[in-house]
Amino acid sequence: MRQDLQGLEISKGELKHLTGVDTEDLFRPASLKNAQTRFSFFFQELFIGLAITPIVVGFLYTFIIMPLIGVSVPAAIACLVLTPIATVIIRWFWLKRNSPQTLLSLLDEVDRYHAVIKAIDISDQIQDAGSAETAIRDRTTALQALQLTRSDLIRALRTERIFRENKDFMATNPEIFVTNLTALSALQVSDRGSEYGQFLDRALQIGTGIQAEMRKLQSSHSDQT
Repeated sequence: MRQDLQGLEISKGELKHLTGVDTEDLFRPASLKNAQTRFSFFFQELFIGLAITPIVVGFLYTFIIMPLIGVSVPAAIACLVLTPIATVIIRWFWLKRNSPQTLLSLLDEVDRYHAVIKAIDISDQIQDAGSAETAIRDRTTALQALQLTRSDLIRALRTERIFRENKDFMATNPEIFVTNLTALSALQVSDRGSEYGQFLDRALQIGTGIQAEMRKLQSSHSDQT
């Protein structure tokens, strides 16, 4: 990946710093559409369930089962089987309840943003291999669009965190809801139907999505003031 693209990526560490949470601990329905991500999520949840099973079963058997019915192998086996299943179900609902919808939507926009970066990277590799002509000016415009989009994403993620942690801050800082969508819309490429034109359109779609989420935050704040 070329250096100018690497500088546009938003790392997992930066996301954690911006949001104040480990994004891998959030329940993200959009990411579960990917088979690999879905398998990783359920495997992790099952592993957590199995890890705490001995503690839960030990507690249940010692303080509930034995005082009520005495030593019971079937009851112990039932606990061993049902505890990890119950743990996964409980954690599923807990994660779903404690995953802010606006934050999830913004993280989906981050994924779309990274997908555009990846697409440009692939295009660069094809051009470097001599299989296509490069359009320097259009590529520069696409990168400018991504820079504006990155700025909006970072601002939106910070805003969402501030709103979660200190809603009163919004009353004295309305400018935090402003995005770069107008500047993004003003960017032009020589051919909107070209590959870089499509990249610019995708950046505009992401910018529109970011603006929509910011408006939701602003509307939510207005309803509470």
